[in-house]
Amino acid sequence: MIYKPVHRVHLACEDGRNRTVWVRTVQADELDDSIALCPHLFQACVPKIADIRVAAVGKDAFATRIDTDGDHLDWRRDQSLITCSPISVPGSVREALRAYLHAFGLTYGAFDFALAPDGRWWFLECNPAGQWAFADEDTTRAIANALADTLQKGAPHDR
Repeated sequence: MIYKPVHRVHLACEDGRNRTVWVRTVQADELDDSIALCPHLFQACVPKIADIRVAAVGKDAFATRIDTDGDHLDWRRDQSLITCSPISVPGSVREALRAYLHAFGLTYGAFDFALAPDGRWWFLECNPAGQWAFADEDTTRAIANALADTLQKGAPHDR
């Protein structure tokens, strides 16, 4: 399984220095009763060939495939090792994104997926304030335009 922080990846330590908590693998024997006092997020570690970030704005979905040079569990750790390219969103995933946004009353969400070797998209999480400006220039521009339209005209469900 993997562990990821529930909130903020940057933590101030007793020595005053900031530390970053990255996604990492965890073995069952590392867990004991000491974790009962605060929230944690554990997920199954899925085999993947790439990551996918989808910026969903209303009914629009802009997907970026994130390939990492080497085997890295958390692509955010060293972004100099990543390559981003646009990827099509399967219809079933697109419908699920819309349903998720609607269910939580969101207009925007940054959805993360692991791309399995068989092409399956494994949903990992949705961040309602997730980043998208690291994507390729055309995708970044399209997301910015969709967000600007939403701010100017209101959310698609409000029109």
